Amino acid sequence: MTTAVLTRFRPATTEPGWLRRILILSVLAVLAVLVFAPLAAVFVEALRQGWALALASLGNRDALAAIRLTLTVAAISVPLNAAFGIAAAWAITKFDWRGKAFLITLIDLPFSVSPVVAGLCFVLLFGANTAIGGWLVAGGYPIVFAVPGIVLATMFITFPFVARELIPVMTEQGTAEEEAALTLGASGWRMFFTVTLPNIRWALLYGVLLCNARAMGEFGAVAVVSGKIRGQTATMPIMIEMLYNEYLSVAAFTLAAVLALLALLTLTLKSALEWKYADQLAATHRH
Repeated sequence: MTTAVLTRFRPATTEPGWLRRILILSVLAVLAVLVFAPLAAVFVEALRQGWALALASLGNRDALAAIRLTLTVAAISVPLNAAFGIAAAWAITKFDWRGKAFLITLIDLPFSVSPVVAGLCFVLLFGANTAIGGWLVAGGYPIVFAVPGIVLATMFITFPFVARELIPVMTEQGTAEEEAALTLGASGWRMFFTVTLPNIRWALLYGVLLCNARAMGEFGAVAVVSGKIRGQTATMPIMIEMLYNEYLSVAAFTLAAVLALLALLTLTLKSALEWKYADQLAATHRH
């Protein structure tokens, strides 16, 4: 009995306490150098010459245009990617069909392709010198060096996030509840809104937050397709680079601080959803 009790309460690791403390301090030191110090430096540099100058730099027309464009692109691309993620996860987890593995590979493609290469592909496809791009420009609907190109590039970079959060959850849940709802006479849309959507809501929100964070911070692909036109196609990350290259450090760091605050807000919501999502998964395993 004593041996069983000792075995039950045996610690998960057998490393000595001093080694565990060294590992923890090493991780904290790396985080301090790579994360906390740069983040603190952004806010310190933004406020180095006072709140008045920082707020005045945010009131600049080009800065406001960059903020507005960033939020607009995120507001367009995130809902579209959420709809795509739900559809892709549904097709992958609820049906067996040939080519499903290929679809999963395509979903992971933005993780392996450089954003700059992705932006260049859009330029080669929709540029003014191409057949499709020239026809669109002639019709008054340019893609490259315009907002539609920025939206397309952002959607390409961010579309895996929602699908990748939903696929494991929907795979674990199976199809029993949906089949029961259909057996009881529910229509397809009613089944989705009353059975499927409530079961995936936290994973969906978690994926949407990750998608939104990447959409607001994307630089590489957007820098290629936007043309960096000040006040028109310059998003917040691009505008920060332009201001810094012009030695307008206060304006650059102030805009970077705004972007960092948006990222911190997203991180806070992400952490809250992680706690809630963990509770939901625990309840699912118990049942």
